[in-house]
Amino acid sequence: MVTGFVGRTRELADLDYVLDQVRNPTSERPGKAIALRGRRRVGKSRLVTEFIERAGVPSLYFLADGSRPEIEQRRLLETVAASGLPGADAAGYAVAGSWHDALTVLALALPRDQVSIVVLDEVSYLTGDPGFEGALQGVWDTRLSALPVLLLLVGSNRSEMERLTSHGRPFYGRSVDKEIHPLTPQDVASMTGLDPAQAIDAYLVTGGLPPLVTAWKPGQSVADYLADGLSTSVSTLVVSGERVLSSEFPAETQAKDVLRAIGADARTFTTIGQAAQVDQRASLSRSLDVLVERRVVAVDEPLSTKPAHHKQYRIEDPYMRFWLAFLHDAADLIDAGRGDIVTQRIERGWSTWRGRAVEPVVRRLLWERALDDALVPASTVVGGWWNRKGDIEVDLVGADRRPARTVTFVGSIKWRETAPFDLRDAAELVNHRDNVPGAERTTPLIAVSRAGGGIEGITVLSPSELLA
Repeated sequence: MVTGFVGRTRELADLDYVLDQVRNPTSERPGKAIALRGRRRVGKSRLVTEFIERAGVPSLYFLADGSRPEIEQRRLLETVAASGLPGADAAGYAVAGSWHDALTVLALALPRDQVSIVVLDEVSYLTGDPGFEGALQGVWDTRLSALPVLLLLVGSNRSEMERLTSHGRPFYGRSVDKEIHPLTPQDVASMTGLDPAQAIDAYLVTGGLPPLVTAWKPGQSVADYLADGLSTSVSTLVVSGERVLSSEFPAETQAKDVLRAIGADARTFTTIGQAAQVDQRASLSRSLDVLVERRVVAVDEPLSTKPAHHKQYRIEDPYMRFWLAFLHDAADLIDAGRGDIVTQRIERGWSTWRGRAVEPVVRRLLWERALDDALVPASTVVGGWWNRKGDIEVDLVGADRRPARTVTFVGSIKWRETAPFDLRDAAELVNHRDNVPGAERTTPLIAVSRAGGGIEGITVLSPSELLA
């Protein structure tokens, strides 16, 4: 099990860079603001807490909880009063009648001659109050930006956080936007001590979410990790998925049904509607739009020189994909003494599920390699290709852009436990290349194989080369 704070070197360096700008201002207004967004459980709060501890400067951390505005304002004043900031004592006697009042009290409590950090966490709860954004803009312009303060606005609702700083909103142009992503497969490999193939499998199960990755004992197999996680209905592995559903879609039953259908591997508009039992196209479109806007579902389109719009939908977060496929009812089954049903479900479906779930992960890793690595043909975009019927699918297509002017490579993913990429796989890949518009007989062929392999004329990449 991983203990202490690990990883996030780049993110901490970015925060340090902006804090240094506050320390060494180039204008009369040294204050800086960063809007940090990222999905739930990705480690945003832990990151800013670690940053504050390392910075060693006066700070205030406020966590909104979705209460009524007047309660949130009172809680902010109480947090200021207990903060130990230079002007904190006055906050104990203050009464906030508005967000402008509460934020002004905060500004008055901050030091004038020393750098400080203010964190407003889960700020997307506050943006639901029509008065908050205007008050934040007003107090920032008149008071906060004139102080040596770094203001961190943290939120899990990514679409709402994007709107907070978008054109036409009060705080537009006043902050730097930064998204906090899950840990990478490389991070997972480093933290768990697993070999590259097992580390990618671990990434598929955990999604790179820090609470799940840090629970992984060094060198522990996927099977043993799952056995630990399924030993109780209150484990992070079991409960995190339901928490995401409850927080993201508290009253949107149909969106949840559509999400579950996609999690059960319905990928096209028609099959999703059938699985979710949504007959009206307009209604299904609205639900899909909500899921895509909130970054829970991703949309893929075939990549080639011939534009095609037969979309496929998938769960964006690997952990949620795993949870929806195998763990959606695990808590109830474990409490009923039937955790064995969940275990058997995973054992039956793991190989097929893993083969599909690893595809977007491999595409991302290949894209990273293709940007600056001679091993993979230079490509700006890496995707896949399929025909309208869905009976021909090509796992990997590299291109110079989307839609492509040039197809740079065509490839296959074989994520089998022990069987390497073989001659039969190679023949299938050659045939698939002929189907991709823009691919030619000279277009390079690539295979990504969990168990390796060596075929003349095809570049076969192993997990270790993906994570290099």
